[in-house]
Amino acid sequence: MLELLLALPFAFAAIVLLMRHVSRVTTGWLAGAAPLSALLVLAALTPDVLRGDTPAAWHDWIPQIGLAFSLRLDGLAWMFALMVLAIGGLVVMYARYYLSEREDAPKFYAYLLLFMGAMLGMVVAGNLLLLAVFWELTSISSFLLIGYWSHDREAREGARMALTITGAGGLALLGGVLLIGQAVGSYELDVVLAAGDVIRAAPTYPLMLALMLAAIFTKSAQFPFHFWLPHAMAAPTPVSAYLHSATMVKAGVFLLARLHPVLSGTDEFFYVVSGIGATTMLIGAWYAIFQHDLKGLLAYSTISHLGLITLLFGLSTPLAVVAGLFHILNHATFKASLFMAAGIIDHETGTRDMRRLGNLRKYLPFTSTLAIIAALAMAGIPLLNGFLSKEMFFAEALELGGSDGVRLAVTVAAFLAGVFGVAYSLRFVHDTFLVRTEPQVDREIHEPPRFMKIPVEVLVVLCLAVGIAPAWTIAPVLSAAVHAVLGEATPYYSLALWHGINLPLLMSIGGVIGGTILYFGLRRLFDLHAVVRRALGRQVFRRQGLILLGVAREITFRLTDGGLQRSLWWVLVALLAVAIAPVLPGLLQSLPRPDAPMSAVGWVVWLLLIVGAAATVAVHRQRLLALIVVGAVGLGVSLVFVYLSAPDLALTQLLVEMVTIALMLLALNYLPQESARTDTALRRGRDALIAGAVGLGVAALAYAVMTRSGDTVASELLLRSLPEAYGHNVVNVILVDFRGFDTMGEITVFGIAGLVVHALLRRARLAPDEVVPGAAAQLPMPANLSHLLFPLALAVSAYLFLRGHNEPGGGFIAGLVLAIPLLLQYVLLGSQYVESRLGFNYTRCIGVGLLIALATGVAPMLLGYPFLTSGHAEPHLPLIGEVPLTSAAAFDLGVYLVVFGGTMLILSMMGTVRPPRAAARHRGERT
Repeated sequence: MLELLLALPFAFAAIVLLMRHVSRVTTGWLAGAAPLSALLVLAALTPDVLRGDTPAAWHDWIPQIGLAFSLRLDGLAWMFALMVLAIGGLVVMYARYYLSEREDAPKFYAYLLLFMGAMLGMVVAGNLLLLAVFWELTSISSFLLIGYWSHDREAREGARMALTITGAGGLALLGGVLLIGQAVGSYELDVVLAAGDVIRAAPTYPLMLALMLAAIFTKSAQFPFHFWLPHAMAAPTPVSAYLHSATMVKAGVFLLARLHPVLSGTDEFFYVVSGIGATTMLIGAWYAIFQHDLKGLLAYSTISHLGLITLLFGLSTPLAVVAGLFHILNHATFKASLFMAAGIIDHETGTRDMRRLGNLRKYLPFTSTLAIIAALAMAGIPLLNGFLSKEMFFAEALELGGSDGVRLAVTVAAFLAGVFGVAYSLRFVHDTFLVRTEPQVDREIHEPPRFMKIPVEVLVVLCLAVGIAPAWTIAPVLSAAVHAVLGEATPYYSLALWHGINLPLLMSIGGVIGGTILYFGLRRLFDLHAVVRRALGRQVFRRQGLILLGVAREITFRLTDGGLQRSLWWVLVALLAVAIAPVLPGLLQSLPRPDAPMSAVGWVVWLLLIVGAAATVAVHRQRLLALIVVGAVGLGVSLVFVYLSAPDLALTQLLVEMVTIALMLLALNYLPQESARTDTALRRGRDALIAGAVGLGVAALAYAVMTRSGDTVASELLLRSLPEAYGHNVVNVILVDFRGFDTMGEITVFGIAGLVVHALLRRARLAPDEVVPGAAAQLPMPANLSHLLFPLALAVSAYLFLRGHNEPGGGFIAGLVLAIPLLLQYVLLGSQYVESRLGFNYTRCIGVGLLIALATGVAPMLLGYPFLTSGHAEPHLPLIGEVPLTSAAAFDLGVYLVVFGGTMLILSMMGTVRPPRAAARHRGERT
């Protein structure tokens, strides 16, 4: 069940992308089906969680390092999963009406569901390493969402800033997780949560704490990392509502709550967490008062409330933890509704600037009512949910143990936060809805569509229901989360609307009065509309970015000068210094002698390689001749593989050589026929010395490898290939089975490389009417012959693919074979003709191949086996007999599609790039 719960958002994200050509209504329903179906699965698991059980699932992943795909759903994970899915479903409904017809809705929903799945995976992860994986995925998916409007400079900058800060926190998280795993001996949460005393007593505890808190503070926008969150407001409002209420920023406080039993209980934890939380709470609240953008005000208020939650967990008393968990729920409901209300205002008026708004209660009476109630909940007014958790916060501040100075500081900070919270909530309400100044907009203002308001209505009703009857509404959810965090230390607490007249109530009343006086006093003393508050952190971040870019440019210029020759020089020098030089002296002394003299064929091949290398040096300035000679050297390497009885490698080398030569020929179209003659005698001598040293070093390493003892891992692979992987071709078995995870990474990188080339060159492509097949008349081959080659190559490609598990062949070789005749058609007939006739979508081919490879790896996990475990069957078919089948063939199919799609994407782009001068002229015409 947990696997299904986690898989649903990712599965629907893929479905939305694959069905992107359906209507917007259908796309919205498909996106909404993900959280709704996941909520049904969560509902089926709820009775077990409320009984105190912890549903779990376990799948081995990489047991050698302690990484397992383990999932667990205790009360805390259940509470967060409920928030992620319920608010996610409301956000999807809201986005259906918020996005304009010009927006790419499928892409938006896919990003949103990816974000939802990443957050869900993080909260249900039962392994700290797995949690770190999903943690990073939340950073990546939030980057995509924040930068969704890529045409907007602010969106791009906000996305980069968020990714940089939270990505750095992710590195800190990984370091902390590794230290915890070393101290405890396991990364499983069940083991870690039971080892609090071991962790606190470990000598590395201060470093563990520092790393984990760095991750928490960056993710939850705590001081001094808080500045990234307001700039994430450049995202569409549905993203802001989701990010600020139930996801992203709540990931940090979730981790704080999750590891609270093992990290808390020390002075370091108390002072650091409480101090940072209080500072963040006050800074965020103060800055919120002076924001003119509705979303900016809400963003800084989010920072303040996250600081409040962090402060409560820092206090570490049982009731403070209860109050922190309670406020997480309350903040999610009123903040999501406020952001959606701000989005409605922006949608209907065209602005979020409160200096241009006012008296909206006249034009948007229903929306105004909803927004005012949510804002009052944010201010902590009685009969609303925010009041209850604020009262608990005040009570814990007043009853804090320890020194009188600490208690006084926390109490004053809590009271000031209450005052500031009322002030910025009052500004949100007064300047937007109540002030009698008419809105300065150029459109007719009216209420939004009915279904756009339903998510806000649901959340506002929850704010009222929890505030009026907390014991009947929120108590079971809170109780489950509290027991998951505190266990036996769970205190008695009462979720009641009235606790009598006491100090917390008096502090609340004082906060309301003080906040009202502060707001209207500031309005009277200052022109709030003329005051602009900008975060210093953004300026520091931008300045550091500019400095780093300047240093990078200087180093790049010093190292490369824009020339390939100098880049290769530095690569070879680094290779010689780091890889070869340390081992070369001992290697030369211990090189084994060959068991038998080399045959005449071997000498011929060796001499061909020497002649080819020498010819390359001699004609290297004549680029076309040098390319031909390099191809001959590649052919010689293929013959070496044949001589050494490695047909797979020989075939691969030959095909790669053909494709590489074609790619280089296309590149030569944009280069002079000869390279410049700028070498001096000293430079030639230096280059010869470096090339000779590197060549001799690599040759010595290759010789040592080929003449070493046969008692290595190779013998084990030979023994296990047939009985365990059911394949005679050991090379293919290694690629798709024994080291399939490496191959998965390699094809991913290859696919990304093809997409990067496509992204870089697509703007420089010739227009369809500019593509002229000029090479057809110059080649000694009729154009019609290329039509015959393609079906023949397709048959050979299929043959090599099908035999690859037992004979030389496989997906990589088959993909290259299919690419070569297509490349020939590109040269003879032009890209426009080929693409219109065959209709290949190479980017989709890469995506489908990666999905097939990934599905082949995930499928065994659903059956309880490790990732990419191969299966084998030999069904008996009528008239055919037994047919051996292996699941590795499906993985190889993914390799086949990625190799073919990536190769053709790169070659097709290179073949239709506008020459440099024509490109410059084309840009001038467009300008």
